[in-house]
Amino acid sequence: MKEKILLVDDEEGIRRVLAISLEDEGYEVLTAENGEEALKVFFEALPRLVLTDIKMPGMDGIELLQRIKALSPDAEVIMMTGHGDLDLAIRSLQFEAADFITKPINDDALDISLKRARERIALKGQVRAYTQNLEQLVSEKTQQLLDSERLAAIGQTVATLAHAIKNIIGGLKGGMYVLEKGMELDNKEYLSQGWDMLKGNVGKITNLALDLLNYAKERTPDYRQCNPNQPLREVHELMLSRAEECGVSLRAEMDDSFGNILMDPEAVHCCLLNLVSNALDACLCGGGRGQPGEVILRSRRANSWGVEYQVEDNGCGLDEETKEKVFKAFFSTKGTKGTGLGLMIAKKIVREHKGEIEVSSPKGGGTIFTVRLPDLPAS
Repeated sequence: MKEKILLVDDEEGIRRVLAISLEDEGYEVLTAENGEEALKVFFEALPRLVLTDIKMPGMDGIELLQRIKALSPDAEVIMMTGHGDLDLAIRSLQFEAADFITKPINDDALDISLKRARERIALKGQVRAYTQNLEQLVSEKTQQLLDSERLAAIGQTVATLAHAIKNIIGGLKGGMYVLEKGMELDNKEYLSQGWDMLKGNVGKITNLALDLLNYAKERTPDYRQCNPNQPLREVHELMLSRAEECGVSLRAEMDDSFGNILMDPEAVHCCLLNLVSNALDACLCGGGRGQPGEVILRSRRANSWGVEYQVEDNGCGLDEETKEKVFKAFFSTKGTKGTGLGLMIAKKIVREHKGEIEVSSPKGGGTIFTVRLPDLPAS
């Protein structure tokens, strides 16, 4: 196909002569006698080359150049100017004109200008193609990297999960061995110990499966108007009997001035339950630093937040390395007794509420988990 070129000049004679010359060079020539007409032709035909006079009645060549560049930045515009209009021609270069030539038009000079314009068009096409290829390459490499990271994460998760299951299986085998010995020797103490080991490890499997399901399930909180003390009070009442069995004091300190805020009470209940369960275990493992174990649940107002919860224990506390890992998948401070998912699930619930959770461990010992949830506007 012939290359289209738009020729713009208010003098009909110049248009006719240049059009013949350009057609002889193999171009399809479109003509216009002023800037307004040129814009209409350009909009309909979208030629890549434009040859225009600078001085014309009405819209001059400089304005036409700017309007064409706004419509099609890749179009190349060559300016035609008289000897006295060199300042205008130089100014046109500032507006990204491809070149300028002086009247009367010399065929060789015009050929050189058109060749430069075509080279600029070709170069832009190459740059565009290179950029597109580069973007595609970056996209492909990024996807490969993400796939590799996902596979690595899956591999790490599977390996850690397999280790946790292996520990539980070891406990089940140990319980079976003790139970079989009890049956073989008709020893009630062995029977009781073996049965307790089996029940304990079945409970671990159940907790592990439930924790995995809870973590895998992405959900939007079921927001309802609720007093922030409600889930805290429910967790306190639910865990009192377990705390008594462990010999740990469990008390609640609630701010009674709260009104209702938007929250998912069941999810917050689950979050606080995990934190309290963790705190009770901390008191058993590290134990109150020579004093009776104690866990305190708090609710209070915090600047710019709807509610701040705290779960504090007086156990042995956490070192800096443990604090960095405590919310990571399958990391547990309870050794083989924990699934390593409880605190991770608690963090997930807080994140889904657009809140924040942090852990601190004072120098004197003990651990404080702090949860802050926003006061969302009523929908």
